[in-house]
Amino acid sequence: MKKLLITFSAFIFSLSIFAQADTTYWKTEGDFSIQFNQVSFSNWATGGDNSYAGVIGLNYSFNYAKDKSTWDNKLILAYGMQSLDGDLRKTEDKIDFSSKYGRKINDKIYFGTLFTLKTQFANGYNYPNTTDYISQFAAPIYIGIGPGIDFKPNKFLSIFVSPATVQWVIISDTYLSNLGVFGNAPGENVRTQFGAAVKLQFKKDIAKNINLDTKVELFSDYLNNPQNIIINWDVILDMKVNKLISAKITTGLIYDHNIIIMDDAGNPLGPRTQFKEMFGAGLSVKF
Repeated sequence: MKKLLITFSAFIFSLSIFAQADTTYWKTEGDFSIQFNQVSFSNWATGGDNSYAGVIGLNYSFNYAKDKSTWDNKLILAYGMQSLDGDLRKTEDKIDFSSKYGRKINDKIYFGTLFTLKTQFANGYNYPNTTDYISQFAAPIYIGIGPGIDFKPNKFLSIFVSPATVQWVIISDTYLSNLGVFGNAPGENVRTQFGAAVKLQFKKDIAKNINLDTKVELFSDYLNNPQNIIINWDVILDMKVNKLISAKITTGLIYDHNIIIMDDAGNPLGPRTQFKEMFGAGLSVKF
């Protein structure tokens, strides 16, 4: 797995250098943010817990277009922690990279290939249990690749449809693979999926100083219950106050019938719709 991380890092670095070396056909756009939340109580009659939270995030895209060829790359990194009366918990942890090559058929339709990679930085826990971890870096890691048609009716919207996508769910940790909670058989480190994928991406200023960036990914596994659609839906609503200050609302929705949710005692509950919402304000630098 170290080789995978080194290869991925070298790939991102080489793309960045290439983009800087030839800016004629490259368009880059990035947003680095540090957000804070804080609640404090002193002699508060109705009660409450002091809490502090922070999230660091990077949303960076670097896209290439020349003649009939396009190459769109996007990297989203985020990590957040919360201190609740001294109890430290992880609130956000994301590594999300996508790379899509396209060849123009006409002004709105491209034939292309989409590559995706998703994982997290650090161990995750089913709080308040902080002894038994339920995820870690590259456990799981989701990798997918497939050819398809990319419909781009305008510069704000892209709809990519692939009838033949291969996905791998990799659980590099023996303890986690033995749990068998990511659709893998207990002890199975790699699970292969083959099916149809759809990715819809929309990014646009919907009002003055308000930007909506949303991504919906759908996948049907031909090999295992194709009627159960795997859903990943992310939304970022960025409300800019001035050049350095912004407020953000981010949500994430996941439904994957292969993922088994545990209760506080570590007992399996079965698949569930997963939803996360965060609001924060702080420093935001666009480049």
